[in-house]
Amino acid sequence: MNVKRFTARTSRDALNLVKQAFGDDAVVLSTRPCPEGVEVLAMAPDGIQQIERVAAPAVTAPVAKPAAKPAAKAAKPAAQRSDPVPPASEVDDDVAQLSMSTLSFQDYVRERVLRRRQAEVRAAEPQARMPAPQPQEPEPVRPAPKAPVLRDAVRVEPAPAAVPALADMGPSRRDQQDMLNELRSMKGLIEERFGALAFMEKLQRSPKQAQLTQKLLDVGFSPALIRKMVDGLAADTPDELAWATSVLERNLVTGETEAALEDQGGVYALIGSTGVGKTTSTAKIAAAFATKHGAANLGLVTLDAYRMGAHEQLRAYGRILGVPVHTAHDRASLEDLLELLAGKKMVLIDTAGIAQRDARTRDMLEMLSHRSIRKLLVVNASAQGETIEDVMVSWRAATCHGVVLSKIDEAVKLGPALDALIRHKLKVVGVANGQRVPEDWHRLSAHALVHRALRGGGSPSWRIDASDVSLIFAGQRSPAAPGAMHA
Repeated sequence: MNVKRFTARTSRDALNLVKQAFGDDAVVLSTRPCPEGVEVLAMAPDGIQQIERVAAPAVTAPVAKPAAKPAAKAAKPAAQRSDPVPPASEVDDDVAQLSMSTLSFQDYVRERVLRRRQAEVRAAEPQARMPAPQPQEPEPVRPAPKAPVLRDAVRVEPAPAAVPALADMGPSRRDQQDMLNELRSMKGLIEERFGALAFMEKLQRSPKQAQLTQKLLDVGFSPALIRKMVDGLAADTPDELAWATSVLERNLVTGETEAALEDQGGVYALIGSTGVGKTTSTAKIAAAFATKHGAANLGLVTLDAYRMGAHEQLRAYGRILGVPVHTAHDRASLEDLLELLAGKKMVLIDTAGIAQRDARTRDMLEMLSHRSIRKLLVVNASAQGETIEDVMVSWRAATCHGVVLSKIDEAVKLGPALDALIRHKLKVVGVANGQRVPEDWHRLSAHALVHRALRGGGSPSWRIDASDVSLIFAGQRSPAAPGAMHA
């Protein structure tokens, strides 16, 4: 069994040495502090199989006594030679004293298997015992070098020939599998805790990283995104906030370098949850297009047949612009309207507001699956980060042409919305910051959006104190984020 000792200044460095030597599946046996920092005993993944091979031969042969005993004792009957098994408390004291060193761990596995086998043999024996075997000379046992051995040695009596209990390896294999599962779970727990402790130790060693972490948490960015950014912050960075601003700007995709929607033209359907401002955003885009290209080149369609009088709001905007508004109740009528409006440069489709967890969301997406329709997801910038995440997943934001950020004038923190956009790699095609049509429709750059987000902070009651940062990062690591950031 290849067991090695690794020493390093920190536990994270010691684990890195273990992974370099044995790989990601290495088995960590023990850790303890030492003058050099941290000492870790570890072995290769195939060490578990070696332990099983060592324990298996011990099943078919009894544990021999030391050769140093007098011959007079060896001549006693078998009933008098059997050593009493120490109580369980003595075994527990031995285990605690040995601290699961390498050799004692191997003996522990062997003795545990032997005790299991002995219990099976005794349960399978008939009521009438066979005559006691003739006394035999004890076989010498090699003492373990430089390490104590568990004292509760167990003798396995040979089973009668008529009871092949030792040939049945089912229960013992289950015990070994349970032990392997326990070792793997312990390994995962150790790696998880060491990772969290290493991250907190890194923050304590670098005040810049700690300050940047607290700042980004205050403005609403998620711990998953912050952890990626902090890992990429160099120690010699002169201004960590300016560096973080540039990283966020590079990872936030906007349509500032492309032509505006009203200049591109095409068929667009605005989708989203209830009350996010889809109808108002549709009217703003329509007004901006009519101002530049004329109302004759614009077509308006509404699918909002769920709410009473909902289509009247868009019809009111259409009368102001001089554009008729058509209503479609199903996919067939929508396709007929698209053929009717094929000569228009831009066609805007206003959809019904449906909660992201409503079963009708899928029906709406199927209705808009026409190849000429490009979907725009309208996201309420003032919503919670978890809600925005749920909206993007339910409305399949990855298949949308872009995102419209609405109600940014109501958002205390813009960080959660930008965080979700960065992780999902979605493009911001426009923002709405009010109810005026079309004055409150804008195209903001990534620089403007990031600076607006970093100026937020909200009420002091919701701000995280420096001592609370450890509580956030000390727990279990979250799943990998959907997208990757480029520093």
